[in-house]
Amino acid sequence: MAVAGAAVLLLALGLVALMVVRPSSAAPSDQRPASGPAPAGSSVDAGFARDMSIHHQQAVEMSFIVRDRTDDEDVRRLAYDIINTQANQRGMMLGWLELWGLPKSAAGPPMAWMGHTITPKGDGSLMPGMATDAELDELRAAGGRDAEVLFLRLMTVHHRAGADMAQAAAGSADTDAIRNLAAGMVRGQQSEIGLMADMLKARGAKP
Repeated sequence: MAVAGAAVLLLALGLVALMVVRPSSAAPSDQRPASGPAPAGSSVDAGFARDMSIHHQQAVEMSFIVRDRTDDEDVRRLAYDIINTQANQRGMMLGWLELWGLPKSAAGPPMAWMGHTITPKGDGSLMPGMATDAELDELRAAGGRDAEVLFLRLMTVHHRAGADMAQAAAGSADTDAIRNLAAGMVRGQQSEIGLMADMLKARGAKP
């Protein structure tokens, strides 16, 4: 299982590297950091970039898992969209932290930039919406419709929390780069939440 997890992570990181070298044409130029002073390490901009990079990493991992556990074209298409979009966004956020000369990991607990106090539970779920290690293991062990329904449920919860984080950053960040990216995340993830609700209904399952 550890080998499979490492393979998924390597695939995700490889995809990010390719996208950083050759950015997607869907990424508008106004998402690049504007000239001017870099945000502080304790800023909303830096905190959001760090935490959402972690949040996105798990979404990419779950999408790789379900991609190999179903032949359903709609679920596989959604998984590919999440992989491409969130790996691309993650690459941009890590790149901005590099350009700003800021560490890519926080010294303190996650989501402090939102004024939240997160106490790690030790179950792998580092932030709201993230799946636990047990839930990821369940997804890896599932197949067919069971994998599809579990993925759609886990990703719906993941997206809801991600959209809340992005909404906070869109309204509080100092840089245009983070505000614009976060606002786009809110729109994209809310749209996919609606899509996943329809997909669950089509499978006779509740969100």
